[in-house]
Amino acid sequence: MRGKRLCIVGGVAGGASCAARARRLDEKAEIIIFERGSFVSFANCGLPYYVGDVIRREEHLLVATPEMFRQRFNIEVRLHSEVVGIDRDGRRILVRDHQTGRHYEETYDALVLSPGSSPVRPPIEGLDLPGVFFVRTIPDSRAIRRMIEERNARTAVVVGGGYIGIEMTENLVRRGLHVTVVEMQRQLMPLCDPEMVWPLQEVLVEKGVEVRLGAQVERIEEAGAQEVTVRLRSGEGIRTPLVIVAVGVRPEVQLARDAGLALGQLGGIRVNDRMQTSDPSIWAVGDAVEVFHVITGRQTLLPLAGPANRQGRIAADVICGRDVRFRGVQGTAVVGLFDQVLAMTGPSEKTLKALGLWDEPYGCEKVYLHPGHHASYYPGAETIAMKLIFSRKDGKILGFQAVGKKGAVRRTDVIAMAVQKGGTVFDLEEAELCYAPQFGSAKDPVNLAGMIAANVLRGDVDVVHAEDMERPPEHVLVLDVREPFEFRRGHIPGALHIPLGFLRQRMEELPKDKEIWAYCYVGQRSYVAARALRQYGYRAKNLSGGYRSYEIWRKAVGKAP
Repeated sequence: MRGKRLCIVGGVAGGASCAARARRLDEKAEIIIFERGSFVSFANCGLPYYVGDVIRREEHLLVATPEMFRQRFNIEVRLHSEVVGIDRDGRRILVRDHQTGRHYEETYDALVLSPGSSPVRPPIEGLDLPGVFFVRTIPDSRAIRRMIEERNARTAVVVGGGYIGIEMTENLVRRGLHVTVVEMQRQLMPLCDPEMVWPLQEVLVEKGVEVRLGAQVERIEEAGAQEVTVRLRSGEGIRTPLVIVAVGVRPEVQLARDAGLALGQLGGIRVNDRMQTSDPSIWAVGDAVEVFHVITGRQTLLPLAGPANRQGRIAADVICGRDVRFRGVQGTAVVGLFDQVLAMTGPSEKTLKALGLWDEPYGCEKVYLHPGHHASYYPGAETIAMKLIFSRKDGKILGFQAVGKKGAVRRTDVIAMAVQKGGTVFDLEEAELCYAPQFGSAKDPVNLAGMIAANVLRGDVDVVHAEDMERPPEHVLVLDVREPFEFRRGHIPGALHIPLGFLRQRMEELPKDKEIWAYCYVGQRSYVAARALRQYGYRAKNLSGGYRSYEIWRKAVGKAP
């Protein structure tokens, strides 16, 4: 590229990181970023928090300005400049200047497409009414803030319970609004497993949010000068001055399609592991591209800033002559909601089953645990609910989800790196992690997850899960080994109660012609019981995650009273 021209369509994460990296590698290249909006690089992940006044000043959302690109990197940024056509044979782009209305052409030696994604516009009548917003840009969040203030809004409806919907709900509540969340699926955060998302729903209800699951918006109607009515398919109408539509995003591919570049089956731009499109002179990065998922082995769309930045860097390296590859993605992400944090890496159980990968080729198993985020004897320990998915064949870690007030992100990051390195549950057993009582435990939750899973693989214990307890087979006896006061507070119907401390004395009461499914509150005491029973000739299994996981599962799938 030395001394040649690199044109980049779109800034934000992928395009901006590509431009800066290319300059660091090639001081003589001419680099131009074309951005159709008013900002070349801004923190779109921070937009909900600007609406909620957590981020008070709009300029704090700006990661880089055209002036900074010019002064620090000698990179030209052209705002309000939309690339509307690509002449691949002539290596030219057609640009529309939205401020002057003129069209002009520019040539390129290498072209990088970073057009991002756009909000999904569901087939709902009334999306263009005043008071109905999508959240994608700084002007979007600015308009929402202005509408709240001008209409003195006291209520809002959020359509969609994914990342943006959850974050917008939190920030609207922080501003004193009463919020109703409408989600078409039977759970919030539909890509995650329902039992791991349940704590988020609980905290929303605690904050006074109305959560409508399995509900679909049919249309939005005018309801006076400053309000609309959100009409659900059930016939219910919710009157409000403010509606946020956050049902997902789709890749911006019109420019690529018009240029004849190959698209993937999911609708994103098809690229190889060097981020090259079907035209070897054109690269594409960010939300608009389909990428390889390292766990599922399938192509996927992953509109996250981290992968977009890495893709931009890879594209710049390749353009500048370096032999590098993008390894793919595994879907590491986090969402915060008031005092709860849900973090994940790798596919969920739902996803693996939907793709037909749970039984084969992986032969998946899962374990649940509920450790404290630091030593229990040190004040302030908070419980983390954790779910580890792994292969029964070799112990390879496939997915992980954690939710809690503290500590979920740290454990997810550790396990994400283990996944990246092809690690197994045995690696988690042996992981050497920081320990002081205010930060963790001598057996960190990461170690415990590995130990519990390794116990299953070594045959020390077999596990059953909450869904198995819904209708245990006739050949099964369910055994509760908790203390009497715990049993009285609630138990699995039909369970025989023998506290762990009395199990050895009363073991003869148990039939040897049945399987014994033991449980306690979180699975530790019942593991001890199952180990003892197996050594006395009983066929014993342990309820992974214990009664706590059972209660959460029943609530999450709508079976709890």
